[in-house]
Amino acid sequence: MKRVLALVISLALLGWLAASGNWRDVGARLAAIPPTTLLAALGGFLLSYLLRAARIRDEFADVARGHFWAMARVTTAHNAAINVVPFRGGEIALPVLLQREFGVPMGRALVSLLWLRMQDAFVVMLLAAWVWPGLPLWLRSLWSLGVLFAAWAIPAWARSHPVGAEAPAGWQGKLFKVRAALAHSTRGAVKSWAWTLSNWIVKLTAQTLLLGALIGQAGLLASAGVLGGELAAILPVQGVAGFGTYEAGVAAALTPHGITLASGLQAALALHLVIIAAAVSAGALAFVALPAGPKAKGNTP
Repeated sequence: MKRVLALVISLALLGWLAASGNWRDVGARLAAIPPTTLLAALGGFLLSYLLRAARIRDEFADVARGHFWAMARVTTAHNAAINVVPFRGGEIALPVLLQREFGVPMGRALVSLLWLRMQDAFVVMLLAAWVWPGLPLWLRSLWSLGVLFAAWAIPAWARSHPVGAEAPAGWQGKLFKVRAALAHSTRGAVKSWAWTLSNWIVKLTAQTLLLGALIGQAGLLASAGVLGGELAAILPVQGVAGFGTYEAGVAAALTPHGITLASGLQAALALHLVIIAAAVSAGALAFVALPAGPKAKGNTP
């Protein structure tokens, strides 16, 4: 059912573009982006890819120390897969590549991916509290406190895992193992949070530059639109490769501030196309040009 809904959402966006002729306006918006703005945004995307690689390298320092560029190859390829593989299927690329390139056990890699996504969600929600236009100070503060408490409580719960205890049977045993692996992933939480926050500040700034150029209004309004698109990724149902849900999230954040729905969807689609093009290009180049991980090298005849 979720896959059917994802197809319907993406087809609805495609149908709207085809029926209304708005696809021509999307191309015009892309052509109107100033070259300096585009270059600055692409530079921001590149920096965010490197920050993400640094975060994962530190996460798996026991096997990845001294292999930063090999880890950048893995994480950039993973980012490309997320953007193009339907139904969030690209997420599995990270644990698969970590196992193949660095010998990381699949279970550990999956829990690390879970923790990474939780950190991403917490950081985006925290930034949204202070960037979203029109919110009263008390609501921003309350929102932030709730996010910070959840971000503290989950690692604290995981690290209270009893060391050396035997896993019970059934679903409790599975939860026990996830908790143990999560405790391992959150052991360097301060540095991990620093990498995650830096990545999102750079990434959202780059996207804000682009969206500001696309809608003709920079500042907090463009930032709110970008955050609307990123928050839409938390929804349980996503369009194919994010098409439809991402655009709806951006447009929904812009509409209350005077941007029409049609204009917001056009700008969001143009932004989404640039993000995907940058991710796929960087992933392909990284996979070809950067070195493989130590395990992959060791298996090469």
